[in-house]
Amino acid sequence: MVVAFPPGGSTDIAVRVLAERVAPALGQPVVVENRTGASGNVAAEFVVKQPADGHLVLATADALASTPHLYKLAFDPAKDFVPVVQLTRQPVVLAAHPSVGVNTVAELIALAKSRPGLGYATSGAGSLQHMAGEWFAKLAGIRLTHVPYKGGGQAVTDLVGGQVPLGSLGNTPLLPHYRAGKLKILAQTTRTRSASLPEVPTYEEAGQHGLVLEQWLGLFVVAGSPPAAVRRLNAEIGRALAEPAVRERFAQYGLEPVGGTPQEFARLYRDDYEKYARLTRELNIRLD
Repeated sequence: MVVAFPPGGSTDIAVRVLAERVAPALGQPVVVENRTGASGNVAAEFVVKQPADGHLVLATADALASTPHLYKLAFDPAKDFVPVVQLTRQPVVLAAHPSVGVNTVAELIALAKSRPGLGYATSGAGSLQHMAGEWFAKLAGIRLTHVPYKGGGQAVTDLVGGQVPLGSLGNTPLLPHYRAGKLKILAQTTRTRSASLPEVPTYEEAGQHGLVLEQWLGLFVVAGSPPAAVRRLNAEIGRALAEPAVRERFAQYGLEPVGGTPQEFARLYRDDYEKYARLTRELNIRLD
């Protein structure tokens, strides 16, 4: 399993937990290797060049559906990969440092109209977090200043430290700070409230109609891989995702296990691929 993001992140944690659980069922060791860079494209380009035998798996995130609209890629993810299974879902959240003095989206909008240009941190330009922030600003009729970081770690550090007032970030790294009262979380992008943040309204509940984005993690194999291998891997991962111990471990990181069929995951991928093409164009999302 080639993980497209660094060790210690939510993708890496989820994959390593699952690799340990499915190895006995598959009757062979499952090796996890991290290949990072270019929003997951380094790992994807490596995997797509390997034999389509079903033994090499790409573990990546929703970036595989968004980056084709931002990067010039040497491969076409929509054609060169086959979705195997969706591992998790989680929201992008809108967070504020307590010094901002707001408790709701409505209060933030009012503040932003009196103080245009408030900065919001993300883990990088072109990310879903960037799209969510620009989408919110457009719907709310406010002007925010995007502050992109080279990853979520420093973005979270600066948000908690008050160097940047707002953040449009994944919920996983923010949960400990939110629970400790060091941050306020005002909204989340999923259609329904995340189990990790049941008290936080969705953007739609907060009046930003249509703003729905879902971060996901999933497994892919190279197109042309044996269908039997895809079915077997899907089935074993699905069983692991249903185990209480796995679900409890995921919950610690704000990750909601999903599972489902390869066809369901393929449909999600196609829908997101089209959605991110539209958002990239309508919101004028750029990498610079």
